[in-house]
Amino acid sequence: MTDAVKPRLFRGLRDQLPEPMAARQWLIDTIRGVYELYGFVPLATPAIEYLDVLSGSAGTEAQDSIFTVKNPDVRPGDPEEPLGLRFDLTVPLARVISQYRDLPRPFRRYQVSSVWRRDKPGPGRFREFTQFDIDSVGVASEVADVEIIAAMCDTLTALNVGPYRVRFSSRRILSLLLKYAAIPEQIEVVERVRTGSGTFSEEKANRPADDVFRVLDKLERVGLEKLRLELTSGYTDKSGDFICGLGLGDDQVAKIENFLDIHSDSRSEVLDRLRDTFGGVEGADEEIDILAGMSRQLAGLGYNDDRVAIDLSVARGLAYYTGPVFEAVLLDAPKFGSVFGGGRYDNLVMRFLGEPMPATGASIGVDRLLAALLEIGKISARRATAQVLVTVMDKAMIDEYLGITFELRRAGVPAELFLGKKGIGKQLKYADAQGIPIVLMVGGDEKEKGTVTLKDLRKGRVMSAEIQARETWIRERPGQIEVPRGELLAAVRSMLAEAEERPAG
Repeated sequence: MTDAVKPRLFRGLRDQLPEPMAARQWLIDTIRGVYELYGFVPLATPAIEYLDVLSGSAGTEAQDSIFTVKNPDVRPGDPEEPLGLRFDLTVPLARVISQYRDLPRPFRRYQVSSVWRRDKPGPGRFREFTQFDIDSVGVASEVADVEIIAAMCDTLTALNVGPYRVRFSSRRILSLLLKYAAIPEQIEVVERVRTGSGTFSEEKANRPADDVFRVLDKLERVGLEKLRLELTSGYTDKSGDFICGLGLGDDQVAKIENFLDIHSDSRSEVLDRLRDTFGGVEGADEEIDILAGMSRQLAGLGYNDDRVAIDLSVARGLAYYTGPVFEAVLLDAPKFGSVFGGGRYDNLVMRFLGEPMPATGASIGVDRLLAALLEIGKISARRATAQVLVTVMDKAMIDEYLGITFELRRAGVPAELFLGKKGIGKQLKYADAQGIPIVLMVGGDEKEKGTVTLKDLRKGRVMSAEIQARETWIRERPGQIEVPRGELLAAVRSMLAEAEERPAG
């Protein structure tokens, strides 16, 4: 007999068990409803793409995070065509736009799928996670960006996440920051490279100035002090890994900090301060006017400063963004960072088409958002999808129980027939533990009278807490009613409707 294989999971991955999956499915269904309200259509793409499709599209950090896949079709002597797991859904969308020229323009799609990154796991951060994207391809106007921001707000409102803030800025404004801080197009950095003996050697390398944006995107996660270190000399993180610095000078970092200090709860005040700061920077007025126009349109639609802010620190880590960028945070769960983000990426499709194609979109990190909502109690997890448990009180009546179960199902009421070998007391405990709200009981007495007994477990739990005397509880049977067999469906629907209106207890 061979040794048993130890069941285990690779770090950063997790199983999706029924209890969180039920909440997760509700989350996805709610998001889909908002996206379709905006007229977005569904799309699916493969998990595996050619590595050259994925590579070079999103910057060094994203490139380093790609999981590679062995190509099973490569034979000895054939050219190598390596594969990789997609790290987001936007690059595959760019491939689709380029490959299927007859798609309508604009092409407005949504997609919910898993993506994979070799990032370090953390709170709400996994190596395999689900993104839910919306994108509008083929529209150059910033009105499309305004619509994405509005959809972000409407989605978070529909999910009842509590207070949230959608923050937006522009990568073109950040490009002006490079001019303002006199940062060259190429930055010479000193990287530490691990040698075969386990020691480190230092090597000089050139990084694009856009790497500054990648660092700025970490501000909320790492804080200003570590941000300053990564912009300058680098630092060693808690795990012992060295984070390479960009080698910027004190004057350059001071100007970046001066820029980051422009913040206010008022969008108009941010714009005014930004004009003052970038007064001598060529092209600044035009880019600031674009942000001002977006702010005006959002205000006209009712998305005011309390929900949408201009935050100049919003950079987004991926290198393909070219214009407005945006992200959303839950104010009651700040440690989870951005749960919804995106921006304009007019040049991404050009890698395949050879010509620019305007595009903008946003993505929800479903797993991170779910983890945040569960932690702050804004979403309830339950193990069951059934709303009624049909108990087995008398095995001789199993045919009748089976018929009742299918009667409920065919009427659109999710129902489970208990198929275990437990008594009625344990069946009730099973329903309660699984979160099934209603229990249906039929024994010999009910059959003779032509009735069924329904027990609302949630209502009974509340009422029981209010009844002190055991004798009263036994006599009144809180949450339990007996109804004629012919009124079963109406009674079940009434109990479920009442439960929807009642706060969870």
